[in-house]
Amino acid sequence: MTDLKAAHKDAYALILDAIDVGTYKPGDRLVESELAERFGVSRTPIREALQRLETQSLLVRDGRSLIVASLDHNQLAELYVVRGELEGLAARLAARHATDEEVRVLRAMVEEDHALLGDPSGMSRANRRFHKQVHLASHNRYLVQQLDLVHRSMALMATTSLAAAGRGERALEEHAAIIDAIAARDGDAAYEALRAHISAAFEARLRLDAARYGSDI
Repeated sequence: MTDLKAAHKDAYALILDAIDVGTYKPGDRLVESELAERFGVSRTPIREALQRLETQSLLVRDGRSLIVASLDHNQLAELYVVRGELEGLAARLAARHATDEEVRVLRAMVEEDHALLGDPSGMSRANRRFHKQVHLASHNRYLVQQLDLVHRSMALMATTSLAAAGRGERALEEHAAIIDAIAARDGDAAYEALRAHISAAFEARLRLDAARYGSDI
């Protein structure tokens, strides 16, 4: 029974991770047999994982097939509003509860991430890691759970805002400002710094989308 539960959990995690890293992008069709072969998992846990992802709106029906969902402009705006508030709250709580060790880990991440400038995919993975560490530093399990849901939906974006020219450098500067506020135990400043960071990311994404729409004309 334990092995069966593990297989079901692993199938879900494997597909979710594949969407998150861009192996499967919005609009891609997910075929049960192909997924089972790719991940070396039987079709039953794959089927249940797909059903779970559909109930979470990460997959949608296209006839009899399931495809990776995509976000329209309004959904994108709504997601960033929620993300900004929840991330800001996480930063505020981190300023109150983060340990000195957690602050040092955050600083080390920013230093290490400078080596990834010019690599949007690598920066995107590092950015997710940084934000997750801020979430954990809030020491509020319920907030972390809600932010996990939000970040799953972020995987439905076809491109990363860090692909915008100069965005990687600015994002690292914003990360450093967030850490400074957390280290100073200034909850208001941490909240505002993280909200400003999310706002800048949203603006960069809108600019990328506008440029893409223009190239399609």
